[in-house]
Amino acid sequence: MYANYQKQFEDELKEIKDAGTWKEEGVIEGKQGTEIKVGDKTLLNFCANNYLGLASSDDLTRAAKEALDKYGYGTGSVRFICGTLTVHKDLEKEIAKFFGQEDAICYTSCFDANTGLFETILKEGDAIFSDELNHASIIDGVRLCKAERFRFKNSDMGDLERQLKEATSRPEKPSPPAPLPSADAKAMADKGGEGSKYKPRRILIATDGVFSMDGITAKLKEICDLADKYGALVMVDDSHASGVLGKNGRGSIEQAGVMDRIDILTSTFGKALGGAGGGFTAGRKEIIQVLHQRSRTTLFSNALPPMITATALYVLQNFDSKFAQYRNQLEENTKYFRGEMEKLGFTLGGDGKHAITPVMLFEEKLAANMARALFEKGIYVRGFTYPVVPKGKARIRVQISSAHTKEQMDSTVKAFEEVGKEMAIIK
Repeated sequence: MYANYQKQFEDELKEIKDAGTWKEEGVIEGKQGTEIKVGDKTLLNFCANNYLGLASSDDLTRAAKEALDKYGYGTGSVRFICGTLTVHKDLEKEIAKFFGQEDAICYTSCFDANTGLFETILKEGDAIFSDELNHASIIDGVRLCKAERFRFKNSDMGDLERQLKEATSRPEKPSPPAPLPSADAKAMADKGGEGSKYKPRRILIATDGVFSMDGITAKLKEICDLADKYGALVMVDDSHASGVLGKNGRGSIEQAGVMDRIDILTSTFGKALGGAGGGFTAGRKEIIQVLHQRSRTTLFSNALPPMITATALYVLQNFDSKFAQYRNQLEENTKYFRGEMEKLGFTLGGDGKHAITPVMLFEEKLAANMARALFEKGIYVRGFTYPVVPKGKARIRVQISSAHTKEQMDSTVKAFEEVGKEMAIIK
């Protein structure tokens, strides 16, 4: 039967290539780092989420080996059967403490944390307001729930308030002439109550702390103010900010001064806080306990591998004494790189607060071609094109690490200058 469909898939693949949106995997030999080997080429790596340079840290490797000896390779089970180890509970306590939240639950990734969140806590009749630039995992998670969905323009508080006002000011349906039987009343309450289609029972505002494709930091204080005004919960995915932003590295929620005002925090150990994988949801204790009981991505997925769990615990426990210092270097590196690129005339995205530095090219094929040309000059970056970013918003996303040296950044800037002039992107 596949012969009937093969040509369709072949045509689809050709369309992707012709549009310049084909995504080639670069196969790295050896460790992640500022210098990597792909095939027979040694390259400067400027596209990893390895913000603090911990992905190949000897310190973390040692912690992982010790955990492997102590806990073994895996649990062979989901959490509620026989997959919960002491180290999982220890990590969850440490997450809550580190981020100033009441409780936490681990997932195998932040993608799982997000896709397992919304359908668990929102029902038909509820409403969710999601920033248009939110990560794909939030978008997919929202699709799984039955709540009414609203999408507001990126960081546009006027648009968010307009939609909140509209959703919360709808008149309720008239009460029925006679009381419903108790069983029916309970069933109606479980669905959100009479009139819930018009007045949501639960309202949730969901946003990234840092928008990963653009390097823009969310307006969390303003979002929390609107949440207070309209009786909404606030959810923040801080995957690109945890360990990076804030006075103590607690993320955008610390930088904005709203650690005690948000209700749900999701994030990852796959970026600044280690680089291997693993995610979590933290927040109000009752919400976390509901997730333990009903979130499908923990109930039907193996527990976070103990080696990753223990190493993530090690990072949090030692962050302030061993790893927070790298944040200052990251900030200096980001400022230096952006300044040099702006001098050359490149259009940069982002607000300058984060190490994500998008070099805006706008055209799909131009981004792909520039990435290939930079590869030939020994710089490993990737062109980001549709559907990862909207059509007409193609870019090369440069990501700075605290481990990058000034010499490495200068070499990269020089390569961008040469290719930029060759392609008439800059003069």
